[in-house]
Amino acid sequence: MYPKINEYLYIQVASSDAAEAEVEYRSRIAETEDEAFLIEIPMQESNGRLKKLFIGDELSVYFLTEGGIKNYFNTHVIGFKEDVIRMVRVRKPEKDAIFKIQRRSFLRVNAELELAVKDSLGGRFLVHTEDIGGGGTSFLSDVKSSLKVGDRLTCWVLINYRNGSTEHANFEGEIVRIKKLENGRSLVMLKFAEISDSERQKIIRYCFERQFDFRNR
Repeated sequence: MYPKINEYLYIQVASSDAAEAEVEYRSRIAETEDEAFLIEIPMQESNGRLKKLFIGDELSVYFLTEGGIKNYFNTHVIGFKEDVIRMVRVRKPEKDAIFKIQRRSFLRVNAELELAVKDSLGGRFLVHTEDIGGGGTSFLSDVKSSLKVGDRLTCWVLINYRNGSTEHANFEGEIVRIKKLENGRSLVMLKFAEISDSERQKIIRYCFERQFDFRNR
């Protein structure tokens, strides 16, 4: 389902500047075309700053539907239209390239990301994730690990985006399952017990980019 005229879009602009890439802007759909949306100049709500866009800029976008469900898609700027106000023309995604993200069914992707972990006793170690999503992650642990179900871990995951920028997302995870593997290692599965919306958003953005890449292979 596509967003309709007058609906709001929430936009992040791909940038090599990590701080800029995290800024969220709001825009409104003014017109629709067969292959594009015409949107107002995006504005940063916190300070009213307008974002100047250029042809080719890559955008990560979501819009809200009933129940607060976020619908994500990637797009890029393909032109402009001068009218009473200047509008930005962005490519309309394929319908099956729009992903609905609900709190209970976050998109999850296979991903080998660096994960720094601190356990409840202050011990620290570095592992790599097996998969990650907006609701949790899993990682491989060696046989000597003393981790157990119910443990709370403080974690920092290093995220690499398509545009070359990197971010750290931090969270507190709770071990919900430990699966013994044939090679003697264990797969430790975490749910996010404490994570801010902004940190979760970093992970969701990464997952969406990965899923978008898989669909375009």
